[in-house]
Amino acid sequence: MRIIIAGGHGKIALRLAERLKSGAVGLVRNPAHVPDVEATGAEAVVCDLEQATVDEVAGILRGADAVVFAAGAGPGSGAARKDTVDRAASVLLADAAERAGARRFIQISSMGAGKPPAPGRDEVWAAYIEAKTEAEEDLRSRDLAWTILRPGRLTDEPGTGLVRLAPEVPPGSVPRDDVAAVIVALLDNPGTAGQTLELVSGDTPIINFVATE
Repeated sequence: MRIIIAGGHGKIALRLAERLKSGAVGLVRNPAHVPDVEATGAEAVVCDLEQATVDEVAGILRGADAVVFAAGAGPGSGAARKDTVDRAASVLLADAAERAGARRFIQISSMGAGKPPAPGRDEVWAAYIEAKTEAEEDLRSRDLAWTILRPGRLTDEPGTGLVRLAPEVPPGSVPRDDVAAVIVALLDNPGTAGQTLELVSGDTPIINFVATE
C-alpha cells in the first residue's frame, strides 16, 4: 500500500512511518526534515500545506491507497495557525484526495473536538478545538471513506498495545506509539469508515477493537 502522511515529521507520523516503512510517504514543510522521515524507511516529499494548491497536492496523492492527516500547528503556535493548519490544511488535503481518487482518509483529531472548549482554557486552546471541530465537520460531508480518530492527551511513553477505542471514552492519556498502531489497524480495516472514535490507554489489545476484515 502507498500511504500519504501529512505532517510527516510529527511525532505520531514518524512512528506511523516506522511501521509502514516503504509504503509510507511523509509530507514535510521543511526540507531539513527529509532525512528524519527517510530514516524510518519511508519516502519524504516537501509540501507546505499552508501554501500548496489543491492540484499540487492531488498530484502527490494520485495513486495513493490512503491518506492520513497527522499535521498540526504544534505547541507555541498562535490561534491563527490553528486555523491554517489544523483546519485549512485538512480541508485542502481532503479536496486533493477527492480530486486524486484517494478515498481512504484517516484524520487525527483530538478529544474535545465537537464540543465547546472547557471553561478556563485559553483562546489558543479554544481556537485549536474549533479548528479540529470544523475539520471534522468538513470531512464528514465528503464522499470519502473517512475515519476520524480523537486521541486523548498524548505521551511519549512506550506503547503497550492496550487501549480503549470507542465513539466516546472517559478522558485520559495515550502513548503516541499506540496511536500509530491504531492508525495502522484502521488502515487495514475499511469497515471502520464513517466512524469517529476516541482513543485512550486501556486494557484491551488494539487488534480486538479493529479486526482486519
